[in-house]
Amino acid sequence: MTSDTSPSLKIQSLSVGALRPIDLTVAPGEVVCLSGESGSGKSRFLRAVADLEPHEGKVSLGDLDRASMPAHQWREQVMLVPAESQWWADRVGEHFCGPMPEALSALGFSDDVTSWEVARLSSGEKQRLAAIRALSCQPKALLLDEPTANLDDHSIQLFEQWILGVIQTKKMPVLWVAHDEAQMARVGQRHFRIQGDHWELDQ
Repeated sequence: MTSDTSPSLKIQSLSVGALRPIDLTVAPGEVVCLSGESGSGKSRFLRAVADLEPHEGKVSLGDLDRASMPAHQWREQVMLVPAESQWWADRVGEHFCGPMPEALSALGFSDDVTSWEVARLSSGEKQRLAAIRALSCQPKALLLDEPTANLDDHSIQLFEQWILGVIQTKKMPVLWVAHDEAQMARVGQRHFRIQGDHWELDQ
């Protein structure tokens, strides 16, 4: 996919909870990091973009207006990877939309991981596999809610290298909630911080 055919994620006057409205356009291949204190509304904001939370405002992906389609179809295009992933079948592979051998290898999993029972997974394994699961469905934009919170330093390095490669190859607009300043400097092109009831662009 080339940059001139990749969609931007456009957020217009979006407000959720006590947060003031924000206008934000995330370009193809751009990572915009979001941070703030616990309970400030970061996760609710991502859920609003994914049409999972009551809100005001408009969101579009290229020519696709979120309000013009059923919510489940929107979420197939604009994929949320929550901090705590949900698993509804017994085995890992039953959750994937298609094979992801390169991604599994890049994040340190063996070929047989798709046959593993979900019950045996650690929190860090669930977190990495939830991101791979999301990409297996070929979304056009990603919403990442603290995707490395349960990972050790080595796994964080592998994850960042893998996901940034996917983002640049597919030219996906990405909103990435994080706490670590060093990580945001590594992965993001812009950083917005919640201060009270409003967003501030971190310089």
